[in-house]
Amino acid sequence: MKKLINDVRDVVPEMLEGLVLGNPEAVLLDGEAVAVRKTRTADVAVVSGGGAGHEPAHVGYVGAGMLTAAVSGEVFTSPSVDAVLSAIRAVGGPAGVLLVVKNYTGDRLNFGLAAELARAEGIPVDMTVVADDVSLPADTHTGRRGVAGTVLVHKIAGAVAASGASLADVAREAARAAADIGTMSVGLDGCTVPAAGRAGFELGPSEIELGLGIHGEAGVERGPVRPADDLVEHLLERILADLALVRGDRVALLVNGLGGTPVMELAIVSRKAAAYLAEHGLRLERMWCGNFLTALDMPGCSLTLMKVDDERLRLLDAPTLAPAWPAAHRDSVPGTAPRLPRPVAPGPERSGAALPAYLSAPILAVCGALEEAEPRLTALDRRVGDGDLGISLARGARAVRDECRDYGAAPGTVLRALAGTVRRAVGGSSGPLYAALLLRAAAVLDQADGTGVTPAVWAGALSEGADAVAELGGAAVGDRTMLDALVPAARAAEKAVADGATGAEALARAAEAAHRGANATADLVPRRGRSSYLGERAVGCPDPGAVAVAVWLTALADAVRTPDDSAVPPAG
Repeated sequence: MKKLINDVRDVVPEMLEGLVLGNPEAVLLDGEAVAVRKTRTADVAVVSGGGAGHEPAHVGYVGAGMLTAAVSGEVFTSPSVDAVLSAIRAVGGPAGVLLVVKNYTGDRLNFGLAAELARAEGIPVDMTVVADDVSLPADTHTGRRGVAGTVLVHKIAGAVAASGASLADVAREAARAAADIGTMSVGLDGCTVPAAGRAGFELGPSEIELGLGIHGEAGVERGPVRPADDLVEHLLERILADLALVRGDRVALLVNGLGGTPVMELAIVSRKAAAYLAEHGLRLERMWCGNFLTALDMPGCSLTLMKVDDERLRLLDAPTLAPAWPAAHRDSVPGTAPRLPRPVAPGPERSGAALPAYLSAPILAVCGALEEAEPRLTALDRRVGDGDLGISLARGARAVRDECRDYGAAPGTVLRALAGTVRRAVGGSSGPLYAALLLRAAAVLDQADGTGVTPAVWAGALSEGADAVAELGGAAVGDRTMLDALVPAARAAEKAVADGATGAEALARAAEAAHRGANATADLVPRRGRSSYLGERAVGCPDPGAVAVAVWLTALADAVRTPDDSAVPPAG
């Protein structure tokens, strides 16, 4: 792998600083992977974001007339709840904030939970989800992905907000725009994730992928290489049918490079697309060609059509200073990226008391197990997802190891502090799901005496935590998710305690049940999460999230089974 990078751990922060240096409209939020507009008004703030690797999205669209703030996660990993919440706090005023979110599970969960927390603080927040990928059926369990059409929603929402409209009006126009957009893509090869050092999928010299997303995942169909004109016809035929476009309709076209496609090839695609639309009697009112929302260095492109009328054209033509939008104004470049102080969260998250040994030993054992399992989980997730699970969980484990000493002494307090670290450090859908598990379990422990939490209480906390994961993620046993290991584990622990087992014995049985559940997912067709896009192609590989549950439960059981003298819990 040859990349113009320094250390893979610094790719995102160094990239963000470089992008902000080239965007006179933006400053970095100190301590967060967030760019906010340097000068703001009292209008509705428009905030978007997602994993890194889609540049110039999303920082390139920060500027008057488009985004007020952009939040970045690690490569192809949704930003944490806390990062999104920091962005909302930094730009949110009485007019409120609209979140524009691509329809990926991690993005919906993290942005959605951040919106709930912001509303609890008194900040008006609404959310528009973009699901413009016509290669997937509209009635899939997970729903259609949000891809390049999201950029057009940014432009519409930003223009409406700049006019002084209310939050309800901005959200309504953004939702209307999202409903009138269709996108489909073609990939000529995979892309290389810096931390993984290899492509998520590989194609032969004469193969292409049709209907792929923007996270390096495979498409919905693999076929032979075809001339550019044939591919353009195939993509546009699907989009026209999905949007029910007929002769005389007016449209705007976005020809989007996926990161590794020369301008020459994009121009060839644009030429055919314009001719095809004219042949079908459609009025092409606007066309943009270039890299707008990419997938690192993937060769290929996507085509996006949007239905337009005079009002929508006015919004698309409205001025903006966002540098990634065509014809944006530029300014001088300072020597270093300007920054704003990071907003302080209201109230302390931890007690500051020392973590007792009987809790620190299991926590550190889990951290070590997740760090050791990183290559295995990454390999599994690369086969059926986007390859970030092992990296994300190991990153969270390192953060927990660094912060756990001052988590407190009472079990409920410890789990709440642990949830805070996890939701901040773990990206993708895992962060909010594990945070929800820990918060729900903490509530159960709070109801018991902190010095006499029994095995039955711990088992009940695990069961309630599993329920929280199911509620937040909208999944169930059999959908091929972490619940396929977590729920059997919780049931096994509760049954073991009811049968008179000790806490250590109950955890051992829970770990065994988790392993059985994780192994069984290899035979399931995924119905939730990113694996669902592969359908039956995922069968044969166990679900990485379920395997991760088995990993940390086994480490927990081993640590409790063989404690040292200082790691003996109080009664129970």
